[in-house]
Amino acid sequence: MMRTRPLKVALLGCGVVGSEVARIMTTHADDLAARIGAPVELAGVAVRRPDRVREGIDPALVTTDATALVKRGDLDIVVEVIGGIEPARTLITTAFEHGASVVSANKALLAQDGAALHAAAEEHGKDLYYEAAVAGAIPLIRPLRESLAGDKVNRVLGIVNGTTNFILDKMDTTGAGYQEALDEATALGYAEADPTADVEGFDAAAKAAILAGIAFHTRVRLDDVHREGMTEVTAADFASAKEMGCTIKLLAICERAGDGASVTARVHPAMIPLGHPLASVRGAYNAVFVESDASGQLMFYGPGAGGAPTASAVLGDLVAVGRNRVGGTTGPGESAYAALPVSSMGEVVTRYHISLDVADKPGVLAQVATVFAEHGVSIDTVRQQGKDGEASLVVVTHRASDAALGGTVEALRKLDTVRGVASIMRVEGE
Repeated sequence: MMRTRPLKVALLGCGVVGSEVARIMTTHADDLAARIGAPVELAGVAVRRPDRVREGIDPALVTTDATALVKRGDLDIVVEVIGGIEPARTLITTAFEHGASVVSANKALLAQDGAALHAAAEEHGKDLYYEAAVAGAIPLIRPLRESLAGDKVNRVLGIVNGTTNFILDKMDTTGAGYQEALDEATALGYAEADPTADVEGFDAAAKAAILAGIAFHTRVRLDDVHREGMTEVTAADFASAKEMGCTIKLLAICERAGDGASVTARVHPAMIPLGHPLASVRGAYNAVFVESDASGQLMFYGPGAGGAPTASAVLGDLVAVGRNRVGGTTGPGESAYAALPVSSMGEVVTRYHISLDVADKPGVLAQVATVFAEHGVSIDTVRQQGKDGEASLVVVTHRASDAALGGTVEALRKLDTVRGVASIMRVEGE
């Protein structure tokens, strides 16, 4: 039976995502009402520039006073799509205090202060949903938080930033250099004028923190995530990857230690075998590969950004939270009971691809192999090419800790026969 009193929804932010949320709420109003069990009414829209024309939105609903909007007391749901830490954090907690549940797409805030926001939601008996914070339209948060709640997730491996995947895909398929590929991404609108958050891995690291926290029932903050950008990846790295039957992706990797006693979360470029499902993810698409005890291997794939895809995730949360409001209940909150320690990057064990510039003379390979052995790093394969007194030596290791590899590289730099370390890249997905 349909409830006649509408659910009042306030929208904080009306940019690319917010305007699409408002449009869908209007054009699909009857369908949303049928799915929720009550009509949905857009009760207010907080913006910074009120004079801008916003098609389909009643100007009388627009305000620059977001604080007053969330303090109204008659709101059922507040949708936050302004991003950043403040004023978003204060507005969300104020919304809880004044009786509203919250749907957010704010990955940076959730990665930094998710625990406090969940605590505020629980204190006031309200929902906090944020499917749109990770991987746009791809259903990921809810499957991890609900569908896999009875399983044990061991690893989450994913491409969670479309800009970086577009750039790396162009470098791989066309042979373009980093700057050339970035310029094309910018021209097509995939990269911001300042792409730092994407190419340096900040965006992916925030998403990794959220995913790790949910997957492992452990609080993982942004500061816990090891982060490396992709600006130093070169055409030569792709050539080496191809020789190994691999490509290169910027990966977010969240995993349990072998003994299950700790977890790690990291973002960095990595070589991945061409046979792995993530290797075929092209352009600006995202994909996340989940490995668990009972379910085995699952993959989630789709557009990871953009107004319509992200709005789709926001509206999915809006329906879920709306149903909870109609039913007088709340959905799942934070699950951090496991409270596993988050290990440092030095403890992470993986394979490595190291390219060295060395002198082309007898005994160099033996010296290099000795250094690896002294640091407990086992060599899988070695490839050497050289002429005119100079050579390139490529070493691929068996699995080793990041700390052991770091000590090895430091010792290699001290050898007279090693001219320099051209590149170091991890090998994942095997």
